[in-house]
Amino acid sequence: MNILKTIWTGLDWSVLTDTLFNLLPALLCVTLHELAHGLAALSMGDTTARDAGRLTLNPLRHLDLGGLLMMAVFHFGWAKPVPVNMYRFRKPKEGMALTALAGPASNLLLSALCLLLYGLLVPPLYGSGAGEYALGLLYRTAWLSTALGVFNLLPVPPLDGSKVLFSLLSDRAYAKLMYYERYGQIVLMVLLFAGVLSRPLSTVTGAVFERLMGLAQWSFDLAKELYP
Repeated sequence: MNILKTIWTGLDWSVLTDTLFNLLPALLCVTLHELAHGLAALSMGDTTARDAGRLTLNPLRHLDLGGLLMMAVFHFGWAKPVPVNMYRFRKPKEGMALTALAGPASNLLLSALCLLLYGLLVPPLYGSGAGEYALGLLYRTAWLSTALGVFNLLPVPPLDGSKVLFSLLSDRAYAKLMYYERYGQIVLMVLLFAGVLSRPLSTVTGAVFERLMGLAQWSFDLAKELYP
């Protein structure tokens, strides 16, 4: 019994607690990402996502457990893709590219909003237990949302960046590459687990996040005037 107690108290729980703390922000990030895809497609005439019941803030409708865990642990992941019928767009390739861009754009907007709120709320909330927990959630949501947006801009199928890149190709090349899109996720997983993408993704995410942090500094300076 003493041995088990020693092992239990000696375990490093930081990874588990960090992962659990990331789950709620990760759910919000992937839900808004997929909802943005569906709304963009709907605005251009494709009702597929709406008909499938995917124009919702209910995270269970968008949840992919593997992608959510990747988000919580590695800060790069995915949700269940929103169905889109590109042939309902007046210009299929351009419509698909705009629909794809809507997801990462929503993540960057969410990051900006969270950092604005973070800066505004630091003066009144810093120093209290519940307040610091709320600030931590805002900061993590901003970071995870930035990471998700950057990750999805990679030009690797089935990520959003590939759809933008493919839209620049001829119709024949586009159709051929979309046919092989199903194999892209296998390539993507290999690259992720091999660690090939970790450093460049972290570098770009850090650079984008640093620029967005300027919003937090601006709102923090404003809040100091409001809460002297």
